[in-house]
Amino acid sequence: MIPVEPQPGTPTTPPVRLFRRPGTGRPHRAGLLLLLAVAALVPSRALAQPGGALKEVGFDQKLDVQVPLVLRFRDEHGQSVRLADYFGKRPVILVMGYTNCPLLCSQVLGQITRSLKVLDASIGKDFDLVTVSVNPKETPDQADAQRRVYLKRYNRAGSEAGWHALTGDESSIRRLADTIGFRYTYSPKLDLYAHAAGFVLLTPAGRVSRYFYGVEYPARELKYALGEASAGKIGSPIDKLLMYCYEYDPATGKYTFAIMNAIRVLGVATALALGTYMFAMVRRDRRMARATKATNPELPPGTAIP
Repeated sequence: MIPVEPQPGTPTTPPVRLFRRPGTGRPHRAGLLLLLAVAALVPSRALAQPGGALKEVGFDQKLDVQVPLVLRFRDEHGQSVRLADYFGKRPVILVMGYTNCPLLCSQVLGQITRSLKVLDASIGKDFDLVTVSVNPKETPDQADAQRRVYLKRYNRAGSEAGWHALTGDESSIRRLADTIGFRYTYSPKLDLYAHAAGFVLLTPAGRVSRYFYGVEYPARELKYALGEASAGKIGSPIDKLLMYCYEYDPATGKYTFAIMNAIRVLGVATALALGTYMFAMVRRDRRMARATKATNPELPPGTAIP
């Protein structure tokens, strides 16, 4: 930096600094921290206000419970089947959702598919995957169309025989959901189902071995859990961090997609990163100003250094 000598009669203007303490040229650190606190607080309050339909929604852990294998559904070809038809040989990944789910169901199935692709174990050979629609109006054709989308992504020979998409009547769906702790509700006004994201892993005998919540399923954890379930072992309870398909906002009286909470979290992270960057830049400017003043003591106070 080349020091600039002020011209006679030219007023000197100190460099602009963000968040100054009154009466000084120092950055006001408290102001920056306040900005970050407000940025973090607003989304947090939004995240902490579930209500309305969500009071009836959850995914309770009922480890070692036996699913009712006598229940009847329709498979992806429209044929009447019993739940027992998919048990006895291999563990089963059971996913409850519905085809027209606007966000979370596709996130769950997409992440399951990505995580399973990196495993040596294969659908149809080492385990099966069964989706059950919570919408009694859903047709086998709709369920099969969704199934084929993810089979194409999985892209592994023989998997079609092990990936099944079931639809059924309200009583069968509710009984299965209640057994595994999958609590959901329907909004006629919105024609949407509120439910949590996740799935259960069942032993070959049809007992609940493990729960997976959210939309992230590390392949290593899945591999370990599949091995335990295959041996008929029951896992331990896990921490529960639920994501909901949609939530009621009491401030606006409207339903909003809960996946937006993830966007809010990212917004907080962005605000924190920006705040950290600003704070680092202010500190750097202060150090540079002190260093310049030390090497150029003749400069009058307040001289701008380019």
